[in-house]
Amino acid sequence: MTHKIAILGASGYTGAELVRLIAKHPNMEIAALAAERKAGMTMAQVFPHLRHMDLPTLCKISEIDFSQIDLCFCALPHKTSQEVIRDLPKTLKIIDLSADFRLRDPAEYEKWYGNPHAALAQQDEAVYGLTEFYRDDIRSARLVAGTGCNAATGQYVLRPLISANVIDLDDIILDLKCAVSGAGRSLKENLLHAELSEGYNAYAVGGTHRHLGEFDQEFSALAGRPVKVQFTPHLVPANRGILATTYVKGDPASVYEALTKTYENEPFIQMLPFGETPSTHHVRGSNFCHIGVVGDRIERRAIVIGALDNLTKGSSGQALQNANLMLGEAETTGLMMAPLFP
Repeated sequence: MTHKIAILGASGYTGAELVRLIAKHPNMEIAALAAERKAGMTMAQVFPHLRHMDLPTLCKISEIDFSQIDLCFCALPHKTSQEVIRDLPKTLKIIDLSADFRLRDPAEYEKWYGNPHAALAQQDEAVYGLTEFYRDDIRSARLVAGTGCNAATGQYVLRPLISANVIDLDDIILDLKCAVSGAGRSLKENLLHAELSEGYNAYAVGGTHRHLGEFDQEFSALAGRPVKVQFTPHLVPANRGILATTYVKGDPASVYEALTKTYENEPFIQMLPFGETPSTHHVRGSNFCHIGVVGDRIERRAIVIGALDNLTKGSSGQALQNANLMLGEAETTGLMMAPLFP
C-alpha cells in the first residue's frame, strides 16, 4: 500500500529534510507540498539539491485536497501551526514539527511561547513524539507533537537515569551545543556568516530557553515530583548537529548500566563503550543518536554525552519514525541510512 503524504511548510529546513527522507521510503508518495510565500515555485527552485526528484509544485495549503491525503507533516512556525491544524479535517493523521502541541498544560504553553493556545481541543488529543518512550501511544494517535531537537537530545541522555533513580535529581547540569540550522531558515542578523563564523556563544542563559518547558514536563512526570535541570545552550558555527554534555551526580557504572539496559533493543540509539565519547560528525545526516558515559575525576560523578543530527533524529527523522508507526509500517523503514562522513 502506498501512503499519500502532504508536507506543509516544505520550503524550510525540516520540510526539505522530510522530502529527502520520504523520497527513499518504499511505501510513501509525496502528493502535496505547501509553502505559502513560495507557492507556484518548484522544489528545484527552492532547494536545488532536490532537483533530481519528481516532486509536486509548491502550492498554498488551501489548494490541497486533504481527502486524498493519508498523513500530513506540518513543518510550520509555532503559533501558525496550531491555527492551521485546528482547521484541518478531524480524521487526518498529522505530525506537527512545531512547538504548538508539545506542552500538555495550556498555561505552560502561554508561559514559554507568549501567546494563548488557539487549538485547545487538538492540544488535548496530541501525543508527545519522543518515539522510543511513547511508541504505543504514537501508534494509535491521530496527532503527534514532535519534540524540540534540544529537548530530544537532553531526554535521550537523562530519561533512563531519572527512571532508574541512579542520579541526584537536584544536581543535573546540561551543557548543549547546537548547530545553526536549529534556528530555522528565516533571515536573522546573528546567523549571518560574518556574525556567526569563527566563534560560538551561549544564548537563552539562566533558564529562558523554551525547550525547558519540555524538560520540566517530562522529567517531573517521570520522577513524580518537580525536576529542574540547569540548562545552557550554545550556538556553534556548524550546519547540523547537537552535542549535549550532561553532568550528573551518581555512580558512573550504574549510570552506564541504566542507559545500556534502556537502549539495548533500540535501533537508533547507540551506546558507545564505557569511556568513549560521541561526535556530531558520526551521526550527521542520519537518524542515529550516539551516547557515551565517562566517569569524572570527582567520586560518584558521571559525564553523559549525547550526539544527534538536529534536522534528522531531532526533527524530520523522528517525524518519519512516528509516521511509520501511525501508518502500520516497520518503524525503521526509510531511516536506516548511514551517517555522512566526513
